[in-house]
Amino acid sequence: MTKNLKWIILFLTPATLFFLYVYAIPIIVLFTTSFTEWTIGTAPKFIGINNYIDLLTNDSDFIKAGINTGIWILLQSTIHVALGVLCALILARKKFYWKFTRTVYMIPNIISSAALGMMFLMIFNPTFGAVNSLIRIMGIKDFGHNWFLSDSTAFLAVTIIWLPFAANITILVLAEMSSIPPSILEAAYIDGAGEVQTNIRIVLPMVHRIIGTSTLLAATSMLQKLDVIMMTTSGGPGNTTLNLPMYVYETALRQNNFGKANTAGVYMIIIGLIVVKSINWIYRMDESDI
Repeated sequence: MTKNLKWIILFLTPATLFFLYVYAIPIIVLFTTSFTEWTIGTAPKFIGINNYIDLLTNDSDFIKAGINTGIWILLQSTIHVALGVLCALILARKKFYWKFTRTVYMIPNIISSAALGMMFLMIFNPTFGAVNSLIRIMGIKDFGHNWFLSDSTAFLAVTIIWLPFAANITILVLAEMSSIPPSILEAAYIDGAGEVQTNIRIVLPMVHRIIGTSTLLAATSMLQKLDVIMMTTSGGPGNTTLNLPMYVYETALRQNNFGKANTAGVYMIIIGLIVVKSINWIYRMDESDI
């Protein structure tokens, strides 16, 4: 046992040190400096919870960023996941087009988010973009709406960019559905259940855990989205499309206020924990099926 323990320690030590260096220590620094006034060139000055209070009471940009992020989390957890699951149910029927559709649907996911943002800048371009060109073809001449620079459409335009990533959910759900024994589905059809009934009463309950996992991935990804917004709107016009990652970036690197930026980072961690716990509770991820 002693010999095995030595080997266990030997192999675990590099991974443990790596975790401490890359994750644990930065989180500790983030948390401790969130209670300070800290800019590049000056030493951190302890100010208690002033940053936390200021963000919630005096910073309209932070409040707007939090609301936008919350809305995107909700949209990703519902519409985004529902679209992915619906596509999985359709493709699971394995009609002649299913392999082609699955491949095409996955193409946007092998392109970086920044490149995808640039593509949608072209698609929504007011002069030669595909969207405005189609609207002009349909009869509205001289239509030149700037989707990313308009208060009324910027939020919608950014949201649409993330829809193709529902393909990840489709692949995950499809993989889980493939593990369902065909005999169960055949028994349902023999008992007179139709396609819709089988999907609702048998398939979806049997894959609810992977749907919950997909919801977790979709929701928490909204706490990481910086590149798409930076490439398209930079949080504008005004703060219409500002989210928490963009707020942290602006506060730290452009306003040189690392204390406040780290406080926003702590809030993001708290929001992430609440989101994870809520989704685990909704989908009963922690409960045993036995």
